[in-house]
Amino acid sequence: MTLQQLKYVITVAETGTITEAANKLYISQPSLTNAIHELEKEMNIIIFNRTNKGITLSKEGDDFLGYARQVLEQAAILEDKYKHTPGGKKNFCVSTQHYSFAVNAFVDLIKEYGQDDYDFSLRETQTYEIIDDVAKMRSELGILFLNEFNEAVLTKILKSHDLSFHPLFTARPHVFVSRSHPLAQNTVITNEELEAYPYLSFEQGEHNSFYFSEEIFSSYERRKNIRVRDRATLFNLLIGLNGYTVCSGVIDENLNGSDIIAVPLAVDDDMRIGYITHKRGMLSRLGCSYLEALKKYFI
Repeated sequence: MTLQQLKYVITVAETGTITEAANKLYISQPSLTNAIHELEKEMNIIIFNRTNKGITLSKEGDDFLGYARQVLEQAAILEDKYKHTPGGKKNFCVSTQHYSFAVNAFVDLIKEYGQDDYDFSLRETQTYEIIDDVAKMRSELGILFLNEFNEAVLTKILKSHDLSFHPLFTARPHVFVSRSHPLAQNTVITNEELEAYPYLSFEQGEHNSFYFSEEIFSSYERRKNIRVRDRATLFNLLIGLNGYTVCSGVIDENLNGSDIIAVPLAVDDDMRIGYITHKRGMLSRLGCSYLEALKKYFI
């Protein structure tokens, strides 16, 4: 197995066709096909399923791709450190629940390492997809929270995927509302006071479950519910409908504007926000730098 073969596999997976991948790699189609066949034979797996309609990643291939990306990232770091020359395009991906501090840290990372070629990804996505991304090493790390309600279930799922949870900080539950909301001047808000207003949450798709919710007290019965996919839509609805959501309370006015505020929620619980990694993986320099950037926003 060579680094070149790993690059070939990743390029084919990204382009979806041998023809496009060969053009991008500046090699002939037969040479690319043979290189992949040799790698599959050596590893004793089928990386791509071949059909009359083209090729698709097999389940084994999807897992293999995660490891291949990590090997190439580590090789690039070694070249950068010891050869004193750029080790190729920098690659980094993080998957996260919808937290402004995760975006801020990502911006800091790009400012530090984005002078040369890079290919960075920030995936604000559903909880199950965060776990799946890290399990398959599409993302180096994922950011989510645990509390008394979801910890037993999520810990079991993380263990089954060979993942580890690392705590970052503990947050008290807050309510996000607009500055013009009737309850915005309260020093603390109760669940009873919120009953008359629309409750906004991030939908979790086909893996919808109370345990995958990004919002604490997901099993609490509410009269008015609205589910959205992205943070901008949620904030627009908070303002337009006098809605609310329950969250960590960490908000960035520069990123999210000054129209949204966080008010403490009168409950006895907390959110242990942290990051997950693969037990068989190793954090890259970019991953370590991203974690250091994260800590600036809640320490």
